[in-house]
Amino acid sequence: MLDTLMLSRIQFATNISFHILFPSITIALCWFLVYFKVRFDISGHPVWMRAYRFWVKVFALTFALGVVSGITMSFQFGTNWPGFMEKVGNIAGPLLGYEVLTAFFLEATFLGIMLFGLKRVSSKVHTFATLAVAIGTSLSAFWILALNSWMHTPAGFEMREGVAFPLDWFAIIFNPSFPYRFLHVVIASGLTASFFIMGVSAYRLLKGDIKLAPKVTLKTALIVAAILAPIQAVVGDMHGLNTLTHQPAKIAAIEGVWHTEKGAPLLLFAIPDAENKTNHFEVGIPNLASLILTHDLKGEIKGINEFGENAPPVAPIFWSFRIMLATGLLMLFSAWIGCYQLFKKGAVKPFMLKLFVGMTFAGWIAVLAGWYVTEIGRQPYLVYGVLKTAEAVTTIARDHVAISLALYLLVYGFLIVAYLHTLFVMAGRAIKVDEFETHDPQADGNLTHVNNIEEGIKL
Repeated sequence: MLDTLMLSRIQFATNISFHILFPSITIALCWFLVYFKVRFDISGHPVWMRAYRFWVKVFALTFALGVVSGITMSFQFGTNWPGFMEKVGNIAGPLLGYEVLTAFFLEATFLGIMLFGLKRVSSKVHTFATLAVAIGTSLSAFWILALNSWMHTPAGFEMREGVAFPLDWFAIIFNPSFPYRFLHVVIASGLTASFFIMGVSAYRLLKGDIKLAPKVTLKTALIVAAILAPIQAVVGDMHGLNTLTHQPAKIAAIEGVWHTEKGAPLLLFAIPDAENKTNHFEVGIPNLASLILTHDLKGEIKGINEFGENAPPVAPIFWSFRIMLATGLLMLFSAWIGCYQLFKKGAVKPFMLKLFVGMTFAGWIAVLAGWYVTEIGRQPYLVYGVLKTAEAVTTIARDHVAISLALYLLVYGFLIVAYLHTLFVMAGRAIKVDEFETHDPQADGNLTHVNNIEEGIKL
């Protein structure tokens, strides 16, 4: 039977898993909106305004769910994890406060103008409001990831009678893992939003939408995805090397290395066996893990057994990492193939459009898998090397936590279904809008128009 600790962990994981879905879209989606609005201001071409007006509605829907789920999640610091604020509240509290004072106030101030001021203020003021909200979403990610990164690589503090006190706020904010984690998450948002836009735009085209706007948005997102995917691979590798330095137990679990060894293979497939501390059915590339992590074919990687009771669970980390990696590679190759068809063949083929629809939420899969690698890999610590998870959990009765968990699952299940339904209803209504557009070479010379879906969509 699950105890209070495990139920509280599952409950927080449920909340963060649901919440992170929406910021992973909105952080980058708002920058797409800035681009659409600036292009309209510069060119005056109505297609950019039509793209903006559709996607700003999607942004509003997504942003609202992110805010609501974020507020709910913050309550759990008091209800489920009182020991967290008791021990490190002197650091966590100010960082969360900075997010409210900068990001949240900026978003709250300009969001109304962005959503409802299009016909009430000048175009420049409206564009500035959109830019301010985009900056606010990025600032929010900055402060939240500063805190999360500090929990993984704590720095700039000292412990006094079991309580953390800040000594150097610069060291706290820009802790050793923060630059890599921040870049990794922001680029992940860019990829998530890109495939989100590509999927919905491709859906509209496949359903017979002959207007120019979905072609423009598909082309824009496709190019962004093709650029960001290889950059993410480089940043991810840098993040992995940083993790090897500061959290070697996590790397051991990712690679499925139970015993310290030189020339460790890169395992493509294995079934980790925690009881016997080994892997079954291994399929790997000899020496490659050592080469990637140490830049030496015979480089040494510490095994999980080296960390004793402080080792994280292996199987969920091992598999989550491979799901993240496989999804990322699929995103990379599909974006490149789409760009090849666009620029070399002159049209994105129908089978690629169908693939893009299927990958509308591919970013969610990669983000969740990566988040599980990060957070499960920190166990058994809440703040790595400082505060264990079991030391911070509530004393509330197990049954009470179980009831609240069940309610969260029920509500979140309803909300995600409602969100997906609303999203595609919005896309369907956009298809039916009687807004047939003709190509204007002087307004945008790269955009062409075809009606025959079987020939492919020329963007």
